[in-house]
Amino acid sequence: MQRDAEVGVPYRNMHHSRREELRMNGLKYKCLVLDHDDTVMNSTKHVHHPSFLVALEELRPGMTMDVDTYFRINFDPGFLPYCEDVLHFTPEEFARELEIWQAYVKDHVPEVFPGVERIIREQIARGGYVCVASHSFKHNILRDYKANGLPEPTLVYGWELPRELRKPNPYALNEIMRTLGLQPDDLLMVDDLKPGYDMAKTRGVPFAAAGWAYDIPEIRQFLMDNCPLYFDTPDALYCYLFD
Repeated sequence: MQRDAEVGVPYRNMHHSRREELRMNGLKYKCLVLDHDDTVMNSTKHVHHPSFLVALEELRPGMTMDVDTYFRINFDPGFLPYCEDVLHFTPEEFARELEIWQAYVKDHVPEVFPGVERIIREQIARGGYVCVASHSFKHNILRDYKANGLPEPTLVYGWELPRELRKPNPYALNEIMRTLGLQPDDLLMVDDLKPGYDMAKTRGVPFAAAGWAYDIPEIRQFLMDNCPLYFDTPDALYCYLFD
């Protein structure tokens, strides 16, 4: 496969013994790039949606939103476009919403989905990498991994990035490939929402849809129609990767 110049370190520069180790250990992908919320952690239902309701109560009194609608707006058009184009948040209101969100996140740690931990541990045990590309802050992602007893990811790219570099921009994928000396087909992006799908498609990285956090018919249908890899459970993804 022809490499794009921006990817960086050529794959052939990976030490031969490292390549052989990965092959012998039966890895389909040298690097799993995991979304965080609703892919690894059961967080929207228990953290992000409740925090948004607190923000709405203050910033748009009388307005509320059920969790399925919240999932839908995060899928399309995305959280920030919704706040800009529908709620018409001012810069001051965006700043206040961020304060409320982070205060809530600080005191509420989500739990890892059953079955995801063994995917992460098996990938690492076989000599592969686990990285994260998310719309949560890096420090919260690392805290959640530690609190749930998970190995720390190799690289993490989150909300701390400038807006123009967050998903769906493929910046995180480019940096992972550059840093680890990998090509697009060495990675598998695993995500539950369209920004992750768009990011992977833009960069030519294989994509697996994580369908275990919720059951929203239109989201499920889009992912099933557009993603060659769709998994209802972490166990199904594990079997695909390692069995």
